[in-house]
Amino acid sequence: MPQAAIPWLRKSHRADGSSSPFRGLSVAFLCLAMIAGAKSAAHAGAQSIQPQMRIPAVVARVLPSVVSITTRRIEKGEFNQSSLKAGVGSGVIVDRKGHILTNNHVVEGFEEFKVTLPDGRTFRGTLVGGDFFTDLAVLKIEGKDLRPLRLGDSSTLAIGETVIAIGSPLWIEGGPTVTVGVLSGKRRSMEEADEPDQPMLHDLLQTDAAINPGNSGGPLLNLSGEVVGINTAIMPSAHGIGFAIPINNAKPVMQTLLAHGEIVRPSMGVTAVSVTPQLAFTNDLKVESGALVVRVDKDGPAAAVGMQPDDIILAVGSDVVEDLHHFHELLFRRQPGETVQVTVWRNGETLRLLPVLVRDR
Repeated sequence: MPQAAIPWLRKSHRADGSSSPFRGLSVAFLCLAMIAGAKSAAHAGAQSIQPQMRIPAVVARVLPSVVSITTRRIEKGEFNQSSLKAGVGSGVIVDRKGHILTNNHVVEGFEEFKVTLPDGRTFRGTLVGGDFFTDLAVLKIEGKDLRPLRLGDSSTLAIGETVIAIGSPLWIEGGPTVTVGVLSGKRRSMEEADEPDQPMLHDLLQTDAAINPGNSGGPLLNLSGEVVGINTAIMPSAHGIGFAIPINNAKPVMQTLLAHGEIVRPSMGVTAVSVTPQLAFTNDLKVESGALVVRVDKDGPAAAVGMQPDDIILAVGSDVVEDLHHFHELLFRRQPGETVQVTVWRNGETLRLLPVLVRDR
């Protein structure tokens, strides 16, 4: 190798022109350093491919616990003609009793549930309960030799960590589909105020692992094969942006559904979106936090006390509202039938309203 290509290999000379006695030592040390660096690089390369080498083993171990859910109901059309409406989703077995965690939107409004395991066995599922607000539901099947998956700790997830999504997208035959990506972000929100039939989801995990219709309800897993999320939604206008409900958020909801079959939530009868500095700037708002009301149910508690669209909810009781997610959390601490003071900002004025909360859907 030409010495000019590596300047620090050139001869070292003393001021009097003679060669330095440390030259040989320097070269020897450099060679050792290069060998050590090569070994280190090789080790780093081995580490970088290790996750990919582990994925097939993880998938083989968890696949028996991921189910396909086919739903259907009979609808009456014109002239009292019957039509069949069907859907497809995914779920994950969470205990040996046959309970399956999935998305509420997979099962809501349907009457019959067919659960198919990767080994080909099929079962009739019964609905234990669902929660619109968190988009989670629990089904139950009666079967033997069911293999539940371990629920992990989503709070330990790191941005850039490898994750695996498994589900049954797009009616594809032949068993579950596996996709792999990274955890792209945490604490994301989906607030579609123009779609009242869809829940406003908060504190979501974002991943670039491909998620398609039918993946909903399937598990998002770490490389230990633990469920760290429940795949729930995609952003149609983007590529490689999917969302999952953190398993730490799903656990208490699942336990409540198992115990009571439902979750009772109080409501004011409003639809709102989070106020952020960006939203405030683009809409020339005078406040940069809170919940911006976009729709008021005409027969709801908020309408009864005069709340209007474009009001900004600043506080519930003595608690300052940070965003829509926080507003929902503050309401959830109350009970239906309770009167609560709500502070709103309207056209430069601060108003205090006293709606009586009702039971949510």
